[in-house]
Amino acid sequence: MKPEVTEEAEHPVAYDAEGRPLYAHPAQPKQQVVHLARPTEPVKQVVSDEVKKRHEESVRLFPNLNLSEGEYVISAVRRHPIGLLIPMAIGVGLVLLTLSTLFNYDLFANFFGLTGSAADPAAATLPIVLLAVLFAFVTYLAYYVYNSNKFFLTNESVIQEIQLTLLSHHEQTVSLANIEDASYDQKGIFAQLFDYGSIRLSTEGDETTYKFTFVANPKHHIAKLDNAVEAFKNGRPVQFED
Repeated sequence: MKPEVTEEAEHPVAYDAEGRPLYAHPAQPKQQVVHLARPTEPVKQVVSDEVKKRHEESVRLFPNLNLSEGEYVISAVRRHPIGLLIPMAIGVGLVLLTLSTLFNYDLFANFFGLTGSAADPAAATLPIVLLAVLFAFVTYLAYYVYNSNKFFLTNESVIQEIQLTLLSHHEQTVSLANIEDASYDQKGIFAQLFDYGSIRLSTEGDETTYKFTFVANPKHHIAKLDNAVEAFKNGRPVQFED
């Protein structure tokens, strides 16, 4: 409902010492509305032939990555194989122990005093073989999950693929513009000898921290990441990595 304009609001009720009119209800300033025009078809960014070539090559090499137009992979960081040393040693050891039991079942049965069908090697063959297959399958799962964790640096963002279990997989993408700090650490004598460590990223605003462990030559990858972030934030093209 439009408010009623009274006569007092239109005419001054008094004057100040300098003769300026005073109103009982001063008129409210009019609100100014600004309309921003948005183009129906925004100007398309020009992508050089070299960038197109890099993008197409990255799409071919990494088909599972969601790369935008003109985005290409600078480096693909994978975990150091030393992280598989303990789980693989345990898995292979269990498989060999199980098969050794099968080939020497007579000694095994005598040692534990087994009698009847339990002492029959033919009856024990299938269970022992199935147990060896189970150990081998679990060992392969450990290998698959470990190597499925990957870290990618592109000319626009950082992409991390995280595989926790066989059925648990998710992907994190952080723009280079949002990265506030990037660092690495190498703890222990083995990390120094075999040159592996952890990469740590922190972002602006939400203060989220991302970490990727068992990285081979982490100092080299952090140097490339720092250069890419600096170039991206300063509007310079990110250098190609051969």
